[in-house]
Amino acid sequence: MGIKGRLTLMSFMQFFVWGAWLITIGTYCFNAKGWTGEQFGAIFSTLAISSIFMPALAGILADKWLNAERLYGLLHIFYGIVLFFVPQVNDPDTLYYVILLAMIFYMPTISLSNSISYQILKSKQYNVVKDFPPIRVWGTIGFIAAMWITNLTGSKANANQFLIGAVGAIALGVYSFTLPKCPPQKSISKDASLIEILGLNAFRLFASYKMALFFIFAMFLGGALQLTNMYGDSFLDDFKNIPAYADSFVVRYSTIIMSISQISETLFILTIPFFLRKFGIKNVMLFSMIAWVLRFGLFAYGNPDERLWMIILSMIVYGLAFDFFNISGSLFVETTTDPKMRASAQGLFMMMTNGFGAYLGSKVSGFVIDRYFSGSEGKDWHGIWLSFSVYALIVAVLFALLFRHRHDPKELENPVHPA
Repeated sequence: MGIKGRLTLMSFMQFFVWGAWLITIGTYCFNAKGWTGEQFGAIFSTLAISSIFMPALAGILADKWLNAERLYGLLHIFYGIVLFFVPQVNDPDTLYYVILLAMIFYMPTISLSNSISYQILKSKQYNVVKDFPPIRVWGTIGFIAAMWITNLTGSKANANQFLIGAVGAIALGVYSFTLPKCPPQKSISKDASLIEILGLNAFRLFASYKMALFFIFAMFLGGALQLTNMYGDSFLDDFKNIPAYADSFVVRYSTIIMSISQISETLFILTIPFFLRKFGIKNVMLFSMIAWVLRFGLFAYGNPDERLWMIILSMIVYGLAFDFFNISGSLFVETTTDPKMRASAQGLFMMMTNGFGAYLGSKVSGFVIDRYFSGSEGKDWHGIWLSFSVYALIVAVLFALLFRHRHDPKELENPVHPA
């Protein structure tokens, strides 16, 4: 197998071992275990907590002391071992710490997988901008494949979903040791301060009103980014409690239905260059926010029968909602910050969205669901999704009114590739 084929396999497995349970853990915690929204919100928030500090720490290790492919392999093996313990856990407080440990090992591997691919492709004289995207798209395909396997094996409401991820993670960990060596780049100066090492110097960007406003909105929207991953499959599976829908395709294959979102994601990536050139970065980010309003609103009114089209359309809209903000936001950072701190600024962007924003979204949504939308008859999913839609609408309106950024086509002449 050629080197691009080997990196493609790595990318496929990178997201396969996450997709096996990320979309269905809500079904497991809510529908199988009967835990509360606040308990599940805490468990899901571990993804955000680990995203705040682990990628930076792993980057330091790979930059200074340890081959990136070895660190990557060890992290995946540890991640897989932790997942093997999940079936033994029967209370939410313990599962919180188990999933937190699993995420501490897994979350830094996402950026490491990109770094490994970049380093190996460059060492083999490949064009990263041209050759990496076709490799990366197989990561999304791996995520989709894992979702389908979890659904078709009847594992979406039991702990087998974690075993699927565990086996794949350990296999990927072992496989990574066969990849070409990616030695430390020694990119961090010996005289660098702790703040520079951790990439915290980018926090000085908050001194700029425009940048501070951008990062604050990134955090607010980050609160919405994982909500359908948290609750989507559980929502669809709960239609089984309505006799008319109990044996519907949506209930039986809820995870496969959810995978349409990931398929949409791969397609919308291809449209981003056109939208950026035509409408500019601010409008593309605003389109994303409006898409989140539709994503949640369509869920609020959809059902598995006459309004099935709303559920399907919500899945399609997800690609626009998720991709347009992440990629246009990353490009905004790239084109408006000093080259000396761009890497740190990108890390800050990810920290605000996938770290602080996702943490607040997980915790607050769980509390709100318990307080206002849960009762003896189950969850009021219509009210849940409608409240999320209103939240996204408020963020979109405030962003449109407060954030100022003039579209300059020249800033897009040499954009960083969205992959």
